[in-house]
Amino acid sequence: MSATATPTPATMIDSAQLGTNAVHDVSSLGLFLQADIVVQTVMIALLLASIWCWTVVFEKAWRLKQLRAKADKFEDDFWNEASLDGLYDRVGANPSDPMAATFAAGMKEWRASTTGSRGITLGLKERVERVMNITIGREMQEIEKDMNFLATLGSAAPFIGLFGTVWGIMNSFTAIAGTKDTSLAVVAPGIAEALFATAIGLVAAIPAVVAYNKFATEIGRYGQRLEDFADQFSTILSRRLDERAAA
Repeated sequence: MSATATPTPATMIDSAQLGTNAVHDVSSLGLFLQADIVVQTVMIALLLASIWCWTVVFEKAWRLKQLRAKADKFEDDFWNEASLDGLYDRVGANPSDPMAATFAAGMKEWRASTTGSRGITLGLKERVERVMNITIGREMQEIEKDMNFLATLGSAAPFIGLFGTVWGIMNSFTAIAGTKDTSLAVVAPGIAEALFATAIGLVAAIPAVVAYNKFATEIGRYGQRLEDFADQFSTILSRRLDERAAA
């Protein structure tokens, strides 16, 4: 019958040290601090992109809300105003609201091309429509600013995070080769750091994709609203041209 070996104090100390060394901080900050410099760079870049993404989201949501409110007010003024010339004098030649700017561009061309009561220039309707379309295009380009960033972040962030993941897993296999130990304690920290990079990539990408789809739809509707207003305004001016030609 063999006697059971009694652990010595030195053996107990070595075991405790090994147990302590095997413990790794698995908190978000711990995974970041323990990661390789390349993985840390990927994480920082994705976090900064995520912060900028939310900045764009809040700014775009607030601006679209303001644009809809201003468009509602201007349309009420447009349909309730007795005189288009009076409305033009009130909003000015360069208003900040896109719908008012579309109206002002059309009225400016109308006034510049008509003199007296019968001085109607050939092709006036086409020129008015052209300047309004140019104005709409310019205003929509300003509204759509930063949409490319959301689209790019939504498509690229998962792959950037995946790059950090691949790099972290490569470090884990390097650790296996260096220690010649395939235990989970050796590879788990590197894999956890790698997967954390992927998680950050998804955190940045998912809101960007959702926000892009939402804002693209809302901006498209607003652009269609501007075009509909331009068509209605052009119809009114065309009716005026017919009235002047018949007078």
